[in-house]
Amino acid sequence: MGNWLTLNEEITACRACPRLVAWREEVAQVKRRAYLEWDYWGKPVPGFGDTAARLLIVGLAPGAHGSNRTGRMFTGDSSGASLYRALYETGFANQPDAVSRDDGLRLHGAFITAMGRCAPPQNKPTREEFDNCRPFLYREWAMLSQIKVVVGLGHLAFDSCVRLLREHGYPMPPVKFGHGVAYRLEQGDHGAIDLLGCYHPSRQNTQTGRLTQAMLDEVFTRARALVG
Repeated sequence: MGNWLTLNEEITACRACPRLVAWREEVAQVKRRAYLEWDYWGKPVPGFGDTAARLLIVGLAPGAHGSNRTGRMFTGDSSGASLYRALYETGFANQPDAVSRDDGLRLHGAFITAMGRCAPPQNKPTREEFDNCRPFLYREWAMLSQIKVVVGLGHLAFDSCVRLLREHGYPMPPVKFGHGVAYRLEQGDHGAIDLLGCYHPSRQNTQTGRLTQAMLDEVFTRARALVG
């Protein structure tokens, strides 16, 4: 447990990217009208979930008024509402709602993290900012020794998962992101891994119908079957 505490303390104290530090803190001070009574987190967001997980979910970065406000991955915005509903329906979460760090939500056999840990302007971190954050993801991977299924939420996160797995001993066949794609990787430092692609549950995707709740549920139903 001490390793997780140390890592999460390092994540929340990170100030490596001046642009992101300025933005996340400005958002936390100005706030959104609907959340004026909130004490915004306004710091990098550590991973969340079961440290004995067999399922790893990788997103892009915290939302300005979601995780940057609540301090927990995919909590307090529409993306999280869709994601946690799917995790609840497939037995990975004890409840379908995620509104704050103290709402009682627990994950069972799943861990949620992201490529970036700070809310970026226009939801667009730079390559350099992703590079600064990558060691945090790799350190989480090293401690999540029981992972058997990895889900990348969106094209960028999926590509980050491909790089993660390649750099940890997995011979990588030609892969292409798509919703519902699945690749079986037999060799690497965590043993056999199934890599799944999923559209990101962003408001843009869910409101346009590109990603429906049924489509999201289907990905995690498959993940549930694969982890056993």
